[in-house]
Amino acid sequence: MSQIYQHFRQDERHFIDQVIEWKELVLSQYSPKLTDFLDPREQEIVASVIGENLDVKVAFFGGIEETERKRACIYPDYYEPTNEDFNLSLFEISYASKFVTIEHRHVLGSLMGLGLKRAKFGDILFREEAIQFICASEIADFISMNFQEIGRSKIHVKEKPLHEMIAHKEEVVEQITTVSSLRLDVVAAAIYNLSRQKVQPLVLNEAVKVNWKVVDSVSFECREGDTLSVRGYGRSKLIRIEGKTKKDRFKIVIEKQK
Repeated sequence: MSQIYQHFRQDERHFIDQVIEWKELVLSQYSPKLTDFLDPREQEIVASVIGENLDVKVAFFGGIEETERKRACIYPDYYEPTNEDFNLSLFEISYASKFVTIEHRHVLGSLMGLGLKRAKFGDILFREEAIQFICASEIADFISMNFQEIGRSKIHVKEKPLHEMIAHKEEVVEQITTVSSLRLDVVAAAIYNLSRQKVQPLVLNEAVKVNWKVVDSVSFECREGDTLSVRGYGRSKLIRIEGKTKKDRFKIVIEKQK
């Protein structure tokens, strides 16, 4: 157990324990286990904990290959999961687009306002005036009956086949920079070309996430593979830490949203 823990942060142990429980359940019942939607970091943890196990395997699906949030199907070796096993429903939102502007946070906020868990929803997708979202099929009927407005704007939702899902490809650019330390405020300042004085209040006001979770400590230490997002400045990923320069600074390689 401790060998698994050493690869992850302390605050991820509870989720690791959950994954181990899922794995043991599949082994004991010899039948597949479907999870709620997982963010990419949670998917990494699940894949790592399940590993190259011959008795238990895992597959992820969120509607199309490019989706960020996916459900995991943990299954015994005899089983062959199909897309239908992931129980996904796709909805498209119709609204008065000439008069109303709807953003990602508006859609998510209104869905959560129905009393539903974030883990029941996958990606929220935009293309021009079209808005779609994917959810767990077990809440599809509830959505159809109850999701009637976003903010104060009346909307209509219609279920669509998965093959009509909006494809989204994120464009990123790779950069190399150096930082004096791996503290969150230092790394974020370098990535987004901001001063530490500008970054620190963003962190303290919970506008910064690492691996899809809010981090409110400026001294939080970043690691290789971490995904950072700063509200209003986009998302980036710390791809590699390439040792230190002669001036004792860390050389880091990052990917940043265009």
